[in-house]
Amino acid sequence: MSTPESRGTPVHVESQEHLEELVAGADVVLVDFYADWCGPCKMLEPTVEEIAAETDALVLKVDIDELQELAREEGIRSVPTLQFYVDGEQAKRVIGVQDKSDLLDIVDELSN
Repeated sequence: MSTPESRGTPVHVESQEHLEELVAGADVVLVDFYADWCGPCKMLEPTVEEIAAETDALVLKVDIDELQELAREEGIRSVPTLQFYVDGEQAKRVIGVQDKSDLLDIVDELSN
């Protein structure tokens, strides 16, 4: 379960430990690796916010410029990269701008 203050809005990840704690504490997690200078990331941002508001998935945002070491450890080579976790384990990764319906399908699939 996600914490009440995180439900409905994306949570900004502050460190590797913070990411691990959040991923371990929720059933389904969507992590958006992004950069402020990235045009496609800006295009995807409203979709990510809608998924946070409309689903039970915990949505996290990782600024790859702010957390370069974390991005390197996660093998992020391009942004946006979306990683999905179920019960603390990575279940899926998609790269690039995605349709909201496709992302919702992934969340639904992983929630069952």
